[in-house]
Amino acid sequence: MDALGKPKANKGRSSSSRLTVSGRVGLSRTRWFDAVGRSVTPADALIDESDRLISLGVTEIAVRLAIDSASFERAAANLLRASGISIGEETLRKLTEDEGKLLLCAQQTEQMELDFSAKDCTTDQTPDQQPTTRVYLGSDGVLVPVITDAEKQKRRTKAVEKRRVLPRPKGRRRRALPSGKRGADQSYKEFKIVTYYDQDQKHRWVRATRRNHRHAGKLMRQGAAELHLRAAAEKIAITDGAKWIGSEIDRNVGCLDAKVLDFYHLAEHVHAARRAVFGELAPPGTAWADELLHAIRHEGYDPFWQKLTETRSATRSPGKRSALDQLMHYVAQRRDMLDYADWSRRGWDIGSGSTESMCKALTRRLKQRGMRWDADNAEAIMALETLEQTDGWQNWLVYRAAISN
Repeated sequence: MDALGKPKANKGRSSSSRLTVSGRVGLSRTRWFDAVGRSVTPADALIDESDRLISLGVTEIAVRLAIDSASFERAAANLLRASGISIGEETLRKLTEDEGKLLLCAQQTEQMELDFSAKDCTTDQTPDQQPTTRVYLGSDGVLVPVITDAEKQKRRTKAVEKRRVLPRPKGRRRRALPSGKRGADQSYKEFKIVTYYDQDQKHRWVRATRRNHRHAGKLMRQGAAELHLRAAAEKIAITDGAKWIGSEIDRNVGCLDAKVLDFYHLAEHVHAARRAVFGELAPPGTAWADELLHAIRHEGYDPFWQKLTETRSATRSPGKRSALDQLMHYVAQRRDMLDYADWSRRGWDIGSGSTESMCKALTRRLKQRGMRWDADNAEAIMALETLEQTDGWQNWLVYRAAISN
């Protein structure tokens, strides 16, 4: 029956097909027509996802190949070679980006359930070798190549010129070019990464956003809630000392036991001062930097600060003093993030290598040679990569099957 209470008219059999992991399957089902002008085929919902021309199984295989390949063209060729499934390059690109946007929406609305929590993040790396629960928080910004508005206009002009010389289709009008999206004002944009992980990195929660630091702070808060972070016995943030990261952590994650300045970033600032004061390759400068880093790593902040002040007192050059002043200002602002001696005794990490490697992993597909992305599509690809990095494909497929029924 239709909306007016009248029986629907049988319009006969209608042919369709579905692309599945077993190949393309032809279908024939009855089509019904109602008085208000709608045509429906109820059997589609029983056969597969409603009106979906590519099955969930094919989507998984295609998307996983797409984000691991250097291009969508190569991914399509690999898909055909490995499974006999033929999908055009442009169709594969659209399929992958749409799947990533759907995943991104589910992540932002907290629709996917985690298969672990902070209570599962156990470790025995403690002074007394007693098991405990420990969770690290990391965050950073990473540059992503995006297409500028000028490049978009150039591409559109070429497309228009190409259409002018192509023969028109007989008997029908040529389809108009779709309206284009605006491009970026710069060739690179900073995306934000937020990750929670345990000591052995067996459990990881990863998110990425093209939006500003405030949204990154919301992701920090979201991750803490999903993981039940307060249940962990030890909760540590390891960052590069960027002010926006520290302010968002303070605003959104109030239950941390410590904030750690990544030791490598501290060493970078020490060596920058060394080069300004002693020169690039002077052995006394190398010894001075080694002594400073050994002091902060094993003796504490006070011996480190004393060595710095002694060096500054013995320095007369205004330029060299300025370099030392910059280093002293940097560490003084982050004094509570430099207790490496105590944290090492507890078995805590003091480096943000896990976060740095996550930045590289999430952008590896985006930074292939010559690539430029729309920001929303780049964000979608990064969302799909989070499934690889968190072993989350099974949870995602369960969710996708549930919303399709």
